[in-house]
Amino acid sequence: MPHVSSGKRYAQAVFELALERGELESCQVGLSKVTNIIVNETIMGLLENPKLPFGTKKMLMEEGLGKVNTLILNLACLLMSRGKLRIIGEISQHYGRLLDTHHGIEHAELITAVSLDDKAKKRLSMQFAKMVGHKVVIDARVDPSIIGGVRAKINDTLIDGSIHNMLETLKKSLIEAEC
Repeated sequence: MPHVSSGKRYAQAVFELALERGELESCQVGLSKVTNIIVNETIMGLLENPKLPFGTKKMLMEEGLGKVNTLILNLACLLMSRGKLRIIGEISQHYGRLLDTHHGIEHAELITAVSLDDKAKKRLSMQFAKMVGHKVVIDARVDPSIIGGVRAKINDTLIDGSIHNMLETLKKSLIEAEC
């Protein structure tokens, strides 16, 4: 069975509840607020302090967030009680992906040997959109080990047009062709 991170499970649960309630956007805003709070190490030190009562931690969280969706406040409190508040950034990221998918936007994880300019990313995004039938947003990163070409992953589909992959394929063909 494939490993699914707890951040992904929490994001899926929050997304489904937010969808039922019609609160998709307000939950995304709330997740961003909580994510902004946890980057402050002083506040996180207090929220993770086992000697501080939970009620005080909850009050600190409420004050820090201000007006926020109750679903997100409850999630933050649940994570705080379980000592998992630091995964809120992961939850927010997965939630954003689910929201994009809900709106018909796919993400392509693109790996290239050199960085691409915006024009090249847009051209690839349009090509991928034709393939999947949805708008595609490129999440690009550079990995010089692929030598050249591109490696893309859209959902569960891997497109490997890297020079490294082509060389490995050629190498296997040469080994198999020995006389």
